[in-house]
Amino acid sequence: MILKEEEPTEGNIIINGKDTTFLKPKRIPYLRRSMGVVFQDFRLLPDKTVYENVAFAMNIVKATPRHIRRQVPMVLSLVGLSGKAKVYPDELSGGEQQRVALARALVNNPSMIIADEPTGNLDPETAWEIMTLLNEINLRGTTLVIATHAKDIVDKMKKRVIEIDKGIIVRDDKRGGYAK
Repeated sequence: MILKEEEPTEGNIIINGKDTTFLKPKRIPYLRRSMGVVFQDFRLLPDKTVYENVAFAMNIVKATPRHIRRQVPMVLSLVGLSGKAKVYPDELSGGEQQRVALARALVNNPSMIIADEPTGNLDPETAWEIMTLLNEINLRGTTLVIATHAKDIVDKMKKRVIEIDKGIIVRDDKRGGYAK
């Protein structure tokens, strides 16, 4: 619903203080530009290098070539992939691919990142590295909305947990753990 891929049956969606519930379809792409999205399956472009995959997100918002040349290396450094700019996705580990997806979500300085099971396809050690990186991004001021079933990570991080059951919010804990 935040991405406007689904509409609520009742209630409102407020993002950055703005009611987006009845947003006109032509305004949806502009709303999405204020967000970054990290998918469980990475959704990298296989025929593009790491650099090109990240730059692609900037091309969509019509960033200048100069800005792209500055921003992409900075974000790749932030996610620990400085040395992988010329590599293709199929040459990367799962954790590295997820870092590319995260860099792509971050590159346009979004106010919010939505991450759908960002550790779902990763081994426990790599999953924890990704969650640590997401926490650092959050501490820099970016709002994170993470959907996960990773009980160990939720219990260890002790962040705000909102549990939804059949479309209804059944729990909202400021420093929660996974449901008992």
